[in-house]
Order: sequence, then C-alpha cells, then structure tokens
Amino acid sequence: MTAKSTLIILVAGAILIAGVVSGCDKKAGDASESSDPAKSKLIIFHAGSLSVPFSQISAIFERAHPGVTVLAESAGSRNSARKISDLDRRCDVFGSADYKVVSNLLMPDHTSFNIRFASNEMVIAYTDRSARGAEITSANWPTILMSPDVLFGRSDPNRDPCGYRSLMLFQLAEAHYGVEGLCDKLVEKSSGKYIRPKETELLALLEVGEIDYLIIYRSVAIQHGLKMIDLPAQINLGSPALAHHYKAATVNVTGAKPGEFIEREGEPMVYSVTIPHSAPNRELAEAWVELLLSQRGRQVMVNNGQPCLTPAISGELDALPQSLRQYCRRQGSRPTVEAQP
Repeated sequence: MTAKSTLIILVAGAILIAGVVSGCDKKAGDASESSDPAKSKLIIFHAGSLSVPFSQISAIFERAHPGVTVLAESAGSRNSARKISDLDRRCDVFGSADYKVVSNLLMPDHTSFNIRFASNEMVIAYTDRSARGAEITSANWPTILMSPDVLFGRSDPNRDPCGYRSLMLFQLAEAHYGVEGLCDKLVEKSSGKYIRPKETELLALLEVGEIDYLIIYRSVAIQHGLKMIDLPAQINLGSPALAHHYKAATVNVTGAKPGEFIEREGEPMVYSVTIPHSAPNRELAEAWVELLLSQRGRQVMVNNGQPCLTPAISGELDALPQSLRQYCRRQGSRPTVEAQP
C-alpha cells in the first residue's frame, strides 16, 4: 500500500468516525429534549372559578404546542397562593379570582408583576329542586334564604375570595334592603356544615339537593347551567361605577404570616394572572398567558360568562415579559369590559 493510499484511508476513517459521533450527539440531544418530562409540562395553579375557561384555553394551547401537557390544579385562590409562598411548590402560571391575593401574598418575594384581566359578579344559584325556588327574586332572596326549610352554602373566607365576597354581599344587602341584623343572621345560618375551601366544591351539594342555594360567581352558574338570581348592582360587587359604595363592606382575613390579619374592603371584582419567579418553564408560561390575553383567549372567557378587561391592567408594566406588554396598559387606565355576546 502506498503512502498516498494510506493517507486517503486515514482521512476517510476520520470523516466516518466524526460523522458517527456527530450523529450520536444529535440523537442524544433530541432524545434528551423530548424525554425530559419537566420540559414538556406546564403547571397552572388557579381559582376554582377559572377551571372551565382555563381548561378550554389549555386545550387550544396543547394543540398549538404538540408534546406539551398542561397540568392544572384548582383551589381557592388564597390556598393556591399559599402553595407557592408557604409550601414552596412550583408552578408556571397562577390565576387568581382576586388580584389582591397576588399583591398581598405573593409580591414581591414570589412574583414581580400582576396582570388584571377579567371581572365577575355575585349571584345566588339554585336548581329546579331548590326549596321555594319558584318564589325567589332579587327583592325577596334574604327572606327566602332565612326560611327554616331552606339551606344554603358559601366558601371559606380565609381560603377563597368568593368566601369573603359572600360576607361583603351580606353586609351590603343589610344596608340595601334596610333589614337590621340581616348580615349576622345570614352568616350564622350558613356557618359550619356548608362551608367549603372553594366555591366550586359546593356545586355537587347543590346539584344533588343537599343545599338549596349557593352564593357564587355569575360565570360559574352559567358554566354549570344553574338557575340564578341576578342581584342589584349595589350589592353584587360587579360594577366599577360603584367602587366607592362597595368600600362600606369590610372583612378580616388571614395574612401572609401566622397570626396576621388583613382587612379587605369591598371593591369591584377583578381577576389576575402572574408567572412566579420559580416557574419551571417560563417560556411556555409566557406563551400560555399570551394566549389567555389574546383575542382568542378573551373570547373563551366571555363565552363562559366572564367579562374581560381590554386592555388588561398592570401596575408593573416595566416588569412584564416583552411578549405580554402589548396586551396591557398601566394601572390607572380605563379598560373596556368585554361582556357576553
């Protein structure tokens, strides 16, 4: 064999080996990327009242991101926040039924921004089997709920915004209807057996007839096909124009530290969303929130009986990911509210 032939063989062998190594590296990298469970999962903690629209938005997201699975976990908003702040659990997106939960329990240690994106209002939900359901109206519901043969439920004010909003509703109702002591009577009658950590846990009790009525959000009643009594704007916590009026209602709830309490004033309902500092998949999280805030995501919310703020509002505009800034305006702006068509 000549020196020239030997050189050709050596060069060819080197090229072949390099190609094999390169191919192995590429396959290993591909396998690692596709088989890493953490990179293919998006974890969302959210309020129970967001379960239906968030599930529909996540289905759209999964179709647009093949291989990604959205893992959603619902609970009362305050409970969900404490999973992050107290239990050090990690999630990519947190959706709250009250923007103040994020402000009071998660900022600034666990997140740097809070996006207000939707609203709601309180109603009284019931079914065909509810006692005195044929009689109840927006004018006489306090009398119906206080009837000896009627049972109703509400959620825990220390775990769920719907719980403390129910107490605010009772306070505002006492003044609106001019019935002295009404709030205390409604609180006493609904205490104990028919209080749950989140409002959606009471739906099953309503649907099987164990309770007759449920203090809950309008959107949830719509999503579950329940009958409902629309309440006057002066008490339903749903009108931005009545923000000052709602302040007359106050409720003390547990704070961020043991033994600490926060006084919550009544105000128009505003939902919010954020991405915690510890989000395992921040890029996917930003994409999911962008879908939520987009026209397509807002339409899902509206179709489920939940009005959206357009544009969304944030007091931390400079801290928002660049991809989300186009959907938001600074706190103090006056967004329009997209209601059900």
